Amino acid sequence: MKMRARTLALVMAGGRGSRLEHLTKHRTKPAVPFGGKYRIIDFVLSNLVNSGVCSIYVLTQFLSQSLNEHLRCGWDFGSIRDDNFVTAVPAQMRVGDSWYQGTADAIYQNLHLVHDFRPRFVAIFAGDHIYKMDVSQMIDYHFDSKADVTLSVIPVPIGEASRYGVVEVDSNWRVIGFQEKPEEPRPIPGSPDLALVSMGNYIFSRQVLVEVLEDETSEDNHDFGKDIIPRVCRELNVFAYDFRKNSLPGARPGEKNDYWRDAGTVEAYWEANMDLKSVCPELNLYNSEWPIRTVVRPHPPTKFVRGASGKMGQAMDSLLSGGCIISGGVVKDSILSPNIIVKDGVEVSNSIIMDDVVLEEGAKVYRAIIDKECVIGPGVTIGYNLQEDRERYCVSDSGIVVLEKRTRIDPDY
Repeated sequence: MKMRARTLALVMAGGRGSRLEHLTKHRTKPAVPFGGKYRIIDFVLSNLVNSGVCSIYVLTQFLSQSLNEHLRCGWDFGSIRDDNFVTAVPAQMRVGDSWYQGTADAIYQNLHLVHDFRPRFVAIFAGDHIYKMDVSQMIDYHFDSKADVTLSVIPVPIGEASRYGVVEVDSNWRVIGFQEKPEEPRPIPGSPDLALVSMGNYIFSRQVLVEVLEDETSEDNHDFGKDIIPRVCRELNVFAYDFRKNSLPGARPGEKNDYWRDAGTVEAYWEANMDLKSVCPELNLYNSEWPIRTVVRPHPPTKFVRGASGKMGQAMDSLLSGGCIISGGVVKDSILSPNIIVKDGVEVSNSIIMDDVVLEEGAKVYRAIIDKECVIGPGVTIGYNLQEDRERYCVSDSGIVVLEKRTRIDPDY
């Protein structure tokens, strides 16, 4: 039974994302560019809209201007139907004098949206993860299971599970335990090397959500993972939806839909971008039946021309967005956003370059993330001497150099 038309989606997009260093100095994490032409939030919004869930509130808080502009330019459905919308909702302190104290508190402070819309189900989804999912299948599973709450789960290596909420299920996939970021995660029975973790996506039956959040006997209702889910799995019918069973229309024969990444650190963000340049990437962006939607801007085609030296611009094993000009330079194993200028003698490798960056003659960039509107001067090298780079720039633990938006580096820097 299809229940998606009776579902209201609340997307959590208010986090600081401080572990992404300079990338979130001027924007919230869901607004960080990804894969050349997208923003991180485009994935969850595309999943919802492609699934037929088109009533969406995006809850914002910190550094939301960039995200608001992106939603306005790329996610406006117009006025054809009142129940088709993607609307940014800023923190308003409607029920107190504090900002959101956690994910559950953010929903509680916006319960008026649920009361006004009166959906049958409420989908509460994280706005900062990279994956593709037909949400309608999770909604149907919630309905068929007669669940009060359903959370999507995926197995991860046991060594990584302490970063997430770890879920225990019985043979029917009913949740019987939940640990938020445990030091010693419990493995999946029969699979000691794996743990089942929450993806941060929940389906609530409306009245259950209201009752849980308005429960005045509970001492702490701030966060779903830390407070709500561990409590309700002992009291209510809480089921886990196995993300690995989710299928997408238009998938290639034999293609699995089990790719999910929380790009919450510089390393994780860099690796998730680098995944995309594989010959057969785990995350398929070329499925026309399940497009990742974003702002469409009138960029001209990417152009490869000879530089002053006579050498032809080249790009190998890379993703290049519209408007790029590769003039005698070489791009390898990299992701380029729109309007990048790569001049003669430039070498870019294993890097992520965001919009409107200029790389002057002879510049060399290796294993770096360069934010928007930077200028890398002639002959400047980045990523080749990490000791010097750490004195000048932000460098992650694994040696990825991160340049803040609008940085200009001259040759004598």
